Amino acid sequence: MSQEILKRLFDRDLKILKKEIEAYQTESNIWIVADGITNSAGNLCLHLVGNLNHFVGTVLGNTGYIRQRDLEFSLKDVPRTELVQKIEGTIAMINHVLDQVTDEQLASEFPITVFSKDDTTAYFLTHLATHLTYHLGQVNYHRRLLDK
Repeated sequence: MSQEILKRLFDRDLKILKKEIEAYQTESNIWIVADGITNSAGNLCLHLVGNLNHFVGTVLGNTGYIRQRDLEFSLKDVPRTELVQKIEGTIAMINHVLDQVTDEQLASEFPITVFSKDDTTAYFLTHLATHLTYHLGQVNYHRRLLDK
């Protein structure tokens, strides 16, 4: 899998996440947690941004980002404009870092063990792309159910 394919996937889905957050008719609905729904769209957005900035930014790109995973799920009422800025920053970071990743790095072990010591960087980046897509679907469903 090439860096260009990964960049296209991350770019596509992060731009869709941005559109989903912008599409809420009422900003406060981004933070609603209703019966049977564990996370708000805002918390899922913070989680995705934190996840990608940690694993792509810090681990691969040495950006110095420090993840505070507990805050990804506990912060509330972060302004929509701030969420959008975080998404845009994540897009820029991913493009920058993946431009620096070599084919040899993609084929080698991911620098830290997350699931298995044998996971290649290409495999783990693919996992991150599917993780993004999974939560993106949840955000879309959340918006359509709760933003009436």
